[in-house]
Amino acid sequence: QVQLTDAGGGLVQPGGSLRLSCTVSGGTFNSYAVAWFRQVPGEEREFVAATRWSGGNTYYADSVKGRFSVSKDKAVSAVYLQMNSLKPEETAVYYCAVGRPIISAMADWKMYYYWGQGTQVTVSS
Repeated sequence: QVQLTDAGGGLVQPGGSLRLSCTVSGGTFNSYAVAWFRQVPGEEREFVAATRWSGGNTYYADSVKGRFSVSKDKAVSAVYLQMNSLKPEETAVYYCAVGRPIISAMADWKMYYYWGQGTQVTVSS
């Protein structure tokens, strides 16, 4: 059974940093993409970043380029989202997800079929 476990959220001041982790178990994902999305209650899930497990480019939402970065540790089946210079409007529940979207659909949450439980990120002074 495929399972994704998100962790690393918390309360951080504006301008601060957090690193989220997503541990994947229960399958092999060499041909899959791993993505991060975020969601505020009452709003649609928003794309943050995505990368292919086997390598290649990483894609970022324009709003996070230059501040967020994705890394992988295949030895422990984990993907990380390093978030720097966080802003209050980035307060949300952050989710990792696994799927097999084509490149043009990497930002479409409907293309992902396995999801973590989400981790709350609050940016506030």
